Amino acid sequence: MSRPLKSLFKKEHSEEISNRSANPVFSDVANVFLSRRRLLQMGVVAGAAVSFPLLVKPESAFAAVSRPSALAKAVSLGFTSIPVSSEDTVIVPEGYIARPFYRWGEPVGLKDAMPAFKTDGSNTTDEQAAQAGMHHDGMAWFSLPQGGNSPDHGLLAMNHEYIDNGMLFKDGDANWDLDKARKGQNAMGISVIEVQKRGDDWQVVRPSSFARRITVNTPMQLTGPARHQPLMKTAADPQGEQVLGTMQNCANGHTPWGTYLTCEENWSDIFVKKADRNALEKRYGIADSDDSYRWNEVDERFSVDKTPNEPNRFGWVVEIDPYDPNSTPRKHTALGRFKHEGAMVTLAADNRVVVYMGDDQKFEYIYKFVSDKKYDPANRQSSMDLLTSGTLYVAKFNEDGSGSWLPLVFGENGLDQSHGFESQGDLLIKTRLAADVVGATKMDRPEWITVDPNTPGSVYCTLTNNNDRGKEGKAPVDAANPRANNQFGHIMHWLEENNDPASGRFQWDILVMAGRTDGNDPQAKGSMQGAAFGSPDGLSFDHRGVLWIQTDVSSSTINQKAYADMGNNQMVATIPGTNEYRRFLTGPRGCEITGIAFTPDNRTLFINIQHPGEVGDGITDPANPRAVSNWPDADPHGRPRSSTVVIVKADGGLIGS
Repeated sequence: MSRPLKSLFKKEHSEEISNRSANPVFSDVANVFLSRRRLLQMGVVAGAAVSFPLLVKPESAFAAVSRPSALAKAVSLGFTSIPVSSEDTVIVPEGYIARPFYRWGEPVGLKDAMPAFKTDGSNTTDEQAAQAGMHHDGMAWFSLPQGGNSPDHGLLAMNHEYIDNGMLFKDGDANWDLDKARKGQNAMGISVIEVQKRGDDWQVVRPSSFARRITVNTPMQLTGPARHQPLMKTAADPQGEQVLGTMQNCANGHTPWGTYLTCEENWSDIFVKKADRNALEKRYGIADSDDSYRWNEVDERFSVDKTPNEPNRFGWVVEIDPYDPNSTPRKHTALGRFKHEGAMVTLAADNRVVVYMGDDQKFEYIYKFVSDKKYDPANRQSSMDLLTSGTLYVAKFNEDGSGSWLPLVFGENGLDQSHGFESQGDLLIKTRLAADVVGATKMDRPEWITVDPNTPGSVYCTLTNNNDRGKEGKAPVDAANPRANNQFGHIMHWLEENNDPASGRFQWDILVMAGRTDGNDPQAKGSMQGAAFGSPDGLSFDHRGVLWIQTDVSSSTINQKAYADMGNNQMVATIPGTNEYRRFLTGPRGCEITGIAFTPDNRTLFINIQHPGEVGDGITDPANPRAVSNWPDADPHGRPRSSTVVIVKADGGLIGS
């Protein structure tokens, strides 16, 4: 029996609110601080050198460790900003070349399994396990050979965040069974592919001894305090040690020792509990019905009624060694359990490892992990355990522009049995609840976080949007904060005290308020000069200190409503401190722009086009998959396909110059 298909939007539940705590919301804090600095009225950008000159040390003992290359720092943008676009293609500035080269359904490069993509959606479950997954997202570059710095030969590790049954199957979710659910599971996860520049062109190397697909059923080890906890144990894993798979992998990170971090974001979308949900399940957004994935109907692992602890085994950061296709991925519970958007890694002044993370849902928090042990660049094997133990912190933003990192440590600040925590491992399974207790600041959907390569203590975070701010019973509205209905989002900046990422205190400011530059509505007015944008999501510095911003306007809003005439999703660039923004790329219809990976010489940029052709009315019709887009193949019998795009400058120059 078939039924209408619900579109599997990437952030199906990120628009909901699970946080009912009384903690301060960022709008309250920003009201006082921003009105005093008059950011919107003056159009001033708050770069580190502008806002916090007294906190920056002239010399940093660890700057050279954090800086990824010896390229000269960029002082200006060298390309001409392109106009907005609603065309069904990727557009880049004159002098640049952009080409899709790793599409959903292409073989990953396994030696004995390289099935071709079938345009009618009829690839089998086993074939999908050897092919690129759907909906490419976060991505990182790893040079070959291991330990080298080659800009022409390497590995790309990338996430495949979610699936759309209307695109994945020839007949949508008609005739639903376990085999169909397994195919969907094989279309999520991670790809590791080998890529090489041959002449002036980039190719995926096939076959490759490095090629790998990691899916919802790949065995993984648990590490850290939550390993062996009662809430982590299931009938299939009575010791609480091994989990099958990772899913809903959104943004990412990579470590100095050459491993990939993939982040489980909207994992709660998969699980269903029809009986009454407890407080923990509600706090993490477990639903009581599912009109999307339907895995719970045929795979009891995703029915919380049958396997109550299985959800606790998701919501983690997973470390993968891309250089060893036989290695077992590990879920690091010391980094906390929530809806991880990304995991930005940097080094403290004493070489401890620091990981910044956002929880992508309305009114959730920003976190930081600091390892117990120090990174030794001469000992890769010992580095593999650096994320297994340390301290997790959550951010509190104060009205005077200062901030503090609140430790989430069992036995401190009320984090004990009186608030329902039995141990440090138990607390980390309930990370959101712990952050509620200590009084962290509610944020407007924290997305990607990045660190300035020239100033390791200078950190930026995209807050994509939150149209619930100011509604009754939620964030209050006052005259000092015209952005209560934050439809366009903004980008946060903070500078750690003494420029040390391990510091317990920081100073914060706003880099930019996203929005329109062609109107006077204070709820929609952007503070940038140049290219206007909204719903910032992807965020990363390149090796020259240029900050790249990617947008994720929802499919129901692209070029409509408050976003009318703003075109398709885009990628813009800026140099913090200038407040000049230039539009570098626009994507095809219905897509999100995501994934940022530069080669070490900054002459090649890889980005991902996610869900081209996603419809905005909540229905994906398997009989008409090309209703919105036919990118990248323009095949009259095909379907739109998420793809990795390689971008180079025609003259071989530096990207952005």
